[in-house]
Amino acid sequence: MYQNEFRKARLIVVGLFISLSIQAQKIEIGGGLGGMLYKGDVSPSLNPRFYRPAGSLFFRYNATRSFSIRGSGSLGGIRGEDRVSSDPLQKARDYSFRTNIAAAEIDFEYNFLNYKASPRVKNWSPYVFGGIGLCRFNNAVVRVGGVVTYPLGMGIKYEIKRPWSIGVEFGTRFTTNDYLDGLGENTFGKAFTKVTQSNPALKDSYTYTAITLSYTFYKIVCP
Repeated sequence: MYQNEFRKARLIVVGLFISLSIQAQKIEIGGGLGGMLYKGDVSPSLNPRFYRPAGSLFFRYNATRSFSIRGSGSLGGIRGEDRVSSDPLQKARDYSFRTNIAAAEIDFEYNFLNYKASPRVKNWSPYVFGGIGLCRFNNAVVRVGGVVTYPLGMGIKYEIKRPWSIGVEFGTRFTTNDYLDGLGENTFGKAFTKVTQSNPALKDSYTYTAITLSYTFYKIVCP
């Protein structure tokens, strides 16, 4: 009788650790280093000369071989200068800014190729992601918190040596805010002129490009 009970207990323990191992293979942590670029009134298109450094940390839950959920936080900055524009109105305005940004977001990722938990498989996949986030920022004009962002982007990741993976990612954070550059409706505190005005129809956004490194928890060590 005791042998049967022991066998049952052992099967339960083994099953528990198998279940934990399967769940562990779905957990991934990592970080990224790269930079941010701004798009708005001062720079209507992405200009590499305004690139500023940025970094991030993330937690990824690989729900299936194709779908993942990722929570992340990032710190960085953006900048822009009217003087480099070919637009005579921007040159006359001669406005410049530097903004510091802190952001958090939740993204949903889709892997085009399945990630398999097999030691004989070299996993890699292009992927796309989209989600929602919050950011706070400050510059010489304003300090704002709780701005909603809508991340959208793409990347590619490659498992260089299990459990380590590297990747490259590019994504834009769209906002409904017009003050990332400090240039908005109330920036100058007076009626607009053609020189000082911003474009209220053009909301500011920024991109984050990064090289990532992550670790997947493939094993549970029994105590």
